[in-house]
Amino acid sequence: MVLKDFLFAALFSLPFLVSAQRQKINFDSDWKFHFGHAANPEKDFNYSIATIFSKSGGAARTAIEPRFKDSAWRTLSLPHDWAVELPFAYVDNFDVESHGYKPVGGLFPETSIGWYRKHFTVARADSGQRFQIQFDGIFRDANIWINGFYLGNNKSGYVGANYDVTDFINYDRDNVIVVRVDATQYEGWFYEGAGIYRHVWLNKYQNTHIATDGIFAYSTIANNKATLTVETTVSNEDFAAASYSVNTYLTDRAGKLIGKVKEQPISSSISEEKIIRQTIAVNNPTLWSLNNPYLYRVIVELKKDNEIIDTKKLRFGFRTVEIKTNGVFLNGNH
Repeated sequence: MVLKDFLFAALFSLPFLVSAQRQKINFDSDWKFHFGHAANPEKDFNYSIATIFSKSGGAARTAIEPRFKDSAWRTLSLPHDWAVELPFAYVDNFDVESHGYKPVGGLFPETSIGWYRKHFTVARADSGQRFQIQFDGIFRDANIWINGFYLGNNKSGYVGANYDVTDFINYDRDNVIVVRVDATQYEGWFYEGAGIYRHVWLNKYQNTHIATDGIFAYSTIANNKATLTVETTVSNEDFAAASYSVNTYLTDRAGKLIGKVKEQPISSSISEEKIIRQTIAVNNPTLWSLNNPYLYRVIVELKKDNEIIDTKKLRFGFRTVEIKTNGVFLNGNH
């Protein structure tokens, strides 16, 4: 076992490593992969309407079933593009030509479906946390399951997807994520690849947390002064009402503090989301431009009993954009 594998295993097995703050755990290693078939369910691990909507718990008839044996499948690490691995196919067809002469698409059902499976364990000491699986990019039409439970479908090859898997985790036992990727259709006229071609993450955080994509920052600029507004959505998925506070500040790209607001106390009921709006005044901000694309850092901290339980950082640029009859103006410049 290499060092990184040891550290990864320890993360999920040692109770004293439990952290109160958010963890973003890389989930790229040790996936199983096998081709399916777009036109023949028997060669697609019996994937059909008759099987995917049947009761689970019977024989492991499909690759969706947690007990399905995948030991003979290829082991790989993500990101993975199976199309680039395929030989060239010189077929007189526009779709094939425009996608790099790779045998992926409706003409090639045997190399246009890819199945991915990953086994992992989570320590029982973490059973009070929330867990989210995050896919940064899958090309293309992807269906996703965990432990036989259907999580959802993501059609676009260019938009990531994330799913809360807290209610489906088996603690101190095997868990299986399954992804079926269908690359028979395409979105562009250029090489697009096929497979889980970006990183995958397991996000672990508190029941009360900053919501996914829950920070919206925007500004107004006048007379060399900027007002930065930060809207933070906080979600309480705990089993009780919660009292907490939100602390927001701005740094330059080197980490120097530029401005902050007074910590704002908040209370919320069970299963409630709240949006907190905070503003920071900035004198003489460095403006983002084509010649100097300068980005500040917006940091939001969620605290409970003076302890940080969640935090997120965003890169942010100050700029003005005007569209006039005589063109587009960036920071007042044509």
